[in-house]
This record gives sequence, structure tokens and C-alpha cells, in this order.
Amino acid sequence: MNVRPDHARVGDVADDGDVHPGQPAQALLDAYTMRARLGRLDGLSVVIVGDVLHSRVARSNVRLLHTLGARVTLVGPPTLLPVGVDGWPAKTGYDLDAALPDADVVMMLRVQRERRDDAYFPSVREYARRYGLDVARMRAMPEHAIVMHPGPMNRGMEISPDVADSPRSTIVEQVANGVSVRMAVLYLMLGGSHK
Repeated sequence: MNVRPDHARVGDVADDGDVHPGQPAQALLDAYTMRARLGRLDGLSVVIVGDVLHSRVARSNVRLLHTLGARVTLVGPPTLLPVGVDGWPAKTGYDLDAALPDADVVMMLRVQRERRDDAYFPSVREYARRYGLDVARMRAMPEHAIVMHPGPMNRGMEISPDVADSPRSTIVEQVANGVSVRMAVLYLMLGGSHK
């Protein structure tokens, strides 16, 4: 998959968020996983759910997936969507149930519990009720749709164990693909062919 713009440097991808507020290698492996499972990226409906405000993964995925032709929707509590998100190449919403029936991919984001003291939502139970992906919600997704999570997971909060371990889940594949994608990035950094 050749997605590297002429102005990007392999080092920008390898830094994986240390300098730029994103995780480009994670976005590459997520795109690779989607394409491997669904056969394409162009035209896919990707719903990214949760703590978008603090997520470098969400930022990188929105940029890359939009560039590759996917339609991205960000869903979460208003307090966990960043100021200026309306300028991103994605739709936004607050109702997970409304977004699921048209989703080809549902990517759950980790709720960063270390930020929980900042009161971004009333309680863990309330968050799970409104934005957690459980079996009932997974049934509302199209049969071909997949579930993703960049990890680490808060099982029972943003994703139920039954969903995380279901055949529709790509979480283990994402981990395996992450090794391959990062190896490819390192190969290019260390002088491998750019062709």
C-alpha cells in the first residue's frame, strides 16, 4: 500500500507520535488490517468511538483513512471531542446507536482512565451504557462489519469481553500487523528501497 505523500518522511511515521500529535504507524497498520479483512478502503464507513480528545490514534486514522477514500465518523461524549473537530475531514456525532447500522468498521478507543479525574463523563457505568460496544450493539452492525481497538483495552468499559474476543474482532490481527508495518517502516528508515 503506497500512501506516503511526497512531503512525508519515513521518520515522521516511525516517530509514532513523539513529535507530532498522532500515531501514523498505528494508522497504517489499522488501514492494512481493514483492507485485509474487507478488501478495500475506498468508500468504507469507519466509525471511531470514544476518547477522541486525547487520542493520537484517532487523529492519525482520520487523516489517513480520509486520504484513502474512507468516510470517517467520530462518536463520543461532547466533552471527549476536541475543540475544532468540525474542521477535521470527518463527521461527528454523539449517538453510537445511530452510527452502527451503516458502519463497515467500528474502532473503539481506549478511555484514558488516567484522565478520569478531570470529569469528562459522569461515571464508568454511564460511559459504558452510552458508548460501550457490547453484543447487543454489535448485532446492530452489518454482518460484514469488523470491530477494531488499538489497545490497551478497558474491558467492560469501552468494549465488552464478548465483543473483544468475537470473530468480528481484529484486535489480535492489529497486534500482528503492527509488527509487520513497523518492521517495514524501520526497513525504509535504515536504507531499504523506497520503490
